[in-house]
Amino acid sequence: MTRRVVVVTAVHAPSARFLREAHASLCAQELPDGWEWHWVIQEDGRTDAVAPYVPDDPRITFRQARPGGPGVARTIALGHVDGEYVKILDADDRLAPGALARDLAALEADRDIGWATSRALDHLPDGSTVGFPGDPEHGPIARGAVLAFWKANGFRAPVHPATLCVRRDLLVALGGWMALPASEDTGLLLALNSVSRGWFSREVGLLYRKWDGQMTGQPSHVDPEERAARMAVVEARARALASLRWQYA
Repeated sequence: MTRRVVVVTAVHAPSARFLREAHASLCAQELPDGWEWHWVIQEDGRTDAVAPYVPDDPRITFRQARPGGPGVARTIALGHVDGEYVKILDADDRLAPGALARDLAALEADRDIGWATSRALDHLPDGSTVGFPGDPEHGPIARGAVLAFWKANGFRAPVHPATLCVRRDLLVALGGWMALPASEDTGLLLALNSVSRGWFSREVGLLYRKWDGQMTGQPSHVDPEERAARMAVVEARARALASLRWQYA
């Protein structure tokens, strides 16, 4: 029986032109025997600007819905997810070779690990790549470790939330992504780590594109008042979940 990992991508018009590169990185993945991937592309809105860039591939499901931001788009895409695992892939990023296989190996090897991440490289406009400082050790990530690091390091997580691969049942139990205009993926990462151990692979799993149109590069993303509110609710959710003493296993 074939098992499935579902790749979820939120996309809006400015980032749609990168979908074909994302698709090429998916097609290059080599999965273990008995596994397949399915790609759910969810447009954040209803326009005519995205569909022309969606590759013609029977393994792709393309959907549209009213705009609500990337977190809302990813969460509503869960209505079309029928696999055991959900892998995040932003429309403007690319998976590194072997990324999906390494995620599956970590999650299949230990049922107490609820999610997996990997090393990411910034992909700069000139084609060069730059790594992130302070990657954790290869292997398991203890419950609460992400929140502790994030709090002590100016709200910077030790692992990149855009590299996340997570068990679908755990993702749904936590309600998907946070209803925030940004940092919704960091909020999910901290929530996951409040109730389950994770995994980090030192192998590069993602090329994270840096370009002028990306949402995290806009002035609104660093507005002090909004950012403070986002960080406050992200932390409050993580601590509330930890206080319940419920553990995923």
